[in-house]
Amino acid sequence: MEENKHDLMRTIQMKFQRMSKGQKLIAEYILKHYDKAAFMTAAKLGTSVGVSESTVVRFANELGFSGYPKLQKALQELIKTRLTTVQRIELSNDLISEETALKGVLKSDMENIRSTLEKINHKAFEEVVNSIFNAKKIYIIGLRSSTALAEFLGFYLNLILDNVKVVAYGISDIFEQMINISDNDLLIGIGFPRYAARTIEALNFAQSRGTKVVAITDSLLSPLAAKADYTLIAQSNMASFVDSLVAPMSVINALIIAVGLREKEKISNTFSDLESIWGEYQVYSYREKEDE
Repeated sequence: MEENKHDLMRTIQMKFQRMSKGQKLIAEYILKHYDKAAFMTAAKLGTSVGVSESTVVRFANELGFSGYPKLQKALQELIKTRLTTVQRIELSNDLISEETALKGVLKSDMENIRSTLEKINHKAFEEVVNSIFNAKKIYIIGLRSSTALAEFLGFYLNLILDNVKVVAYGISDIFEQMINISDNDLLIGIGFPRYAARTIEALNFAQSRGTKVVAITDSLLSPLAAKADYTLIAQSNMASFVDSLVAPMSVINALIIAVGLREKEKISNTFSDLESIWGEYQVYSYREKEDE
């Protein structure tokens, strides 16, 4: 990733002398503030440096990109794993105001799901479902902001299957929880920028034991994908201090349902028993019927 950054910055520096006056202003801004430029539209970048939107587009072409969105995506790939929470807050202040928060976030989440639908590998998805049924034991790990995703996946798979274990921070270390993992098992690792180092270490550990590994992450360039036999891509782009987990949750929902469809009879029996237990122990609160 660092090498890619240097390549892009070096390209800008090498082409700098041949650029127009306006393009040089853009180049100087990106070299100094590439973390902010990555989330600016061509128009916003142009306004920030005092040039036209068309000049920004020509600048991207000069660097060898087919258009500004390609340059923008390259910049986002460089910085998304390095943004601190403070930097995310600063970026979100530029992009989303209090008045536009609801509309802006919902539109961003919709775009994440749309992009995920286009990028996800349907064959890999089927292979993951098959691997779940072929595994002797299924381990699930997702730390930091991905903890909620891991717990959600583990909760529902546990209702369908009886060999699921969620690995999480607790009294025992994660490696102690995985001590018996073997080549007959499956590890599902979940992680998004900024990637939790412990999750990557867990995937390394499983790989050393010959365990089949599935990664649910944002890119094939993700460090989780590099350790996985199968990767399910779910886009999670959000220039904010809050990670967008809508698309990953949607993929996990699809995975749970795909597994459930193969175990319809077992699910029916399980939920029948659960309904009896929930009723007996008053697990859920029901609104009392209004007096007639």
